[in-house]
Amino acid sequence: MKLVIAETGHPPAELPQRWPSYPLMFETMFAEAGASFETETVDVTTGKRVPPPEKGAALLVTGSPAGAYEPHEFIAPLEDSIRSWAAAHRPVIGICFGHQLIAQAFGAKVEKSPAGWGVGVHTYEVLETPPWADSPARFSCAVSHQDQVVSLPQGMRRIAGSPFCPNGVLQHEALPVLTFQMHPEFRHDYASALLGLRSDRIPKDRVAFGQASLRNGSDRGDIALWIKSFVEERL
Repeated sequence: MKLVIAETGHPPAELPQRWPSYPLMFETMFAEAGASFETETVDVTTGKRVPPPEKGAALLVTGSPAGAYEPHEFIAPLEDSIRSWAAAHRPVIGICFGHQLIAQAFGAKVEKSPAGWGVGVHTYEVLETPPWADSPARFSCAVSHQDQVVSLPQGMRRIAGSPFCPNGVLQHEALPVLTFQMHPEFRHDYASALLGLRSDRIPKDRVAFGQASLRNGSDRGDIALWIKSFVEERL
């Protein structure tokens, strides 16, 4: 089955080339989880448009340094594609910026959180066990964000979160939409390098906490399996 990846951002040029792109990180993550997706990447930041839903099985929207509320030219067309794919009952998955943009496309409010930067490994409590996958009581994974979804539109509910990020994982009640604020595609070496690059704009104590937390484990494989099960259950 074909997974169309809407590439909405790129790893900073200052980081080593062993991390060439976010779509490649997702391809590696899914391969390790045993998901047999064929992938097609569309870099929407260059003006390319996501194909219509009949051209793929599922749509994934990546992370980005952009804000969902900023006036980038690719935002409105991508929101249209998100709604079109969901209306066609093609699964739509969002990660970090993708999580925020998809929620915004359905009427949520996204803004810079007064809680500040979320970095390192965070833990979300699972609020309800989804019928399409086994669920742990909680899972931990790398995060890197300032923005958060602060209000939910009618039809979307939260299925996991934390005191720092209450709306951490969202699902649409009627449409095949699942989104994560976390970054399951990030290995800890990349998350650490990214945090080091951003350390001049994040409080020192939070940087230290984030780097120390990256010595802990990650449930990124479980999240990949959640996504795999969600897509397969809806096709």
